[in-house]
Amino acid sequence: MRNYENLVIVKPTLTAEEIQAHVKAIEEVITSNGGEIIATSPMGMRKLAYPIEKNERGYYHVIYSSIAPSAITEIERRFRINEDLLRFVTIKYDTNREIAAFNGMVEKAKKAAEVPAKVETPAVEEAPTEAPAVETAAPVATEAAAE
Repeated sequence: MRNYENLVIVKPTLTAEEIQAHVKAIEEVITSNGGEIIATSPMGMRKLAYPIEKNERGYYHVIYSSIAPSAITEIERRFRINEDLLRFVTIKYDTNREIAAFNGMVEKAKKAAEVPAKVETPAVEEAPTEAPAVETAAPVATEAAAE
């Protein structure tokens, strides 16, 4: 089993539910061919460098996986058949230096998947903290005016 990175660009004309269904189908292609998905990184809708099939934008999704080299040809064949994929690229990580870089990217993708849940919680807590500070400042000003 070797480490691979698959970047796929899905057509932007699909709805969000359809895009997620296609991403799940892509992940299923990898797992059905004996691969193990280590991490995923949804990059979202982005502008393309140049128009592809009259599309200016595309939904980018990166999948880090461990797959047998013999299964790559079948996976890429299935990607070519899928008409809703604008482009895809498969990158193999083979040398020790490349594997170290791969492990770093996987850790970064896993941390990025955890961050949105942590970011939302403090934002909700900050709003009530600011409101009492304004309320306490107003009575202090009226007491000074009364004296």
